[in-house]
Amino acid sequence: MEIALLSFPSSKPPLSQTLTLKPTAPFLRPSKPNLPSFRPSPLPSIRAAISRTKKEETVETVKTELENCYLLAAVEYKGFTVKQFQDLRRSLPETSKLLVAKNTLVLKAIEGTKWEALKPCMKGMNAWLFVHTEEIPDAIKPYRTFQREKKVENDFTGAVFEGKFYGPGDFKQLENMPTRAEVYAKLLGSLQSPAIGLVSTLQAPARDVVMVLKAYVKKLEEESGGN
Repeated sequence: MEIALLSFPSSKPPLSQTLTLKPTAPFLRPSKPNLPSFRPSPLPSIRAAISRTKKEETVETVKTELENCYLLAAVEYKGFTVKQFQDLRRSLPETSKLLVAKNTLVLKAIEGTKWEALKPCMKGMNAWLFVHTEEIPDAIKPYRTFQREKKVENDFTGAVFEGKFYGPGDFKQLENMPTRAEVYAKLLGSLQSPAIGLVSTLQAPARDVVMVLKAYVKKLEEESGGN
């Protein structure tokens, strides 16, 4: 007896066609790439504003120091150590002020004034000496002493006095100027002498004439007060 085996097609598709893989672990799940977000940083604009404010403050400081200033001198700053500069500042009298500022800012502060004659000094690194007294030799002397004692080679690069520019080679004129007391004594003696003395007084520089007139008025006031 023969048995015939009959095969019938299955209604289910083959396993290979129905099997699908579903990710179950987190690392198998597709994720979106983390792209950096670009946002403009406000720091550059803040820094620029701070820098601009500091520059404006420096210009105003220079303008303030120029009030009642008789001489403005530039000193070569490059090469100074911090300690040397601090010692120099301490050696100056109260009537003098030493300030470090960029040439461009100082030039902006002196633009359109008599101090504009200092333009030849607007190069290199400078410290600026503001002298608020008529006693110019006494104002310069502390720096010369500092140079000698500390063996510092940094020198004046120029100065302006009464609207006139003095280069490094002209500083002897400023350092040898007579003091106020010497001018008073000399010119008062001329006024009390014959006409020749008066003529020599009138031929003196305008600054000396003004000083002697002030001294003469003061002398008259003292004499009238004593009577």
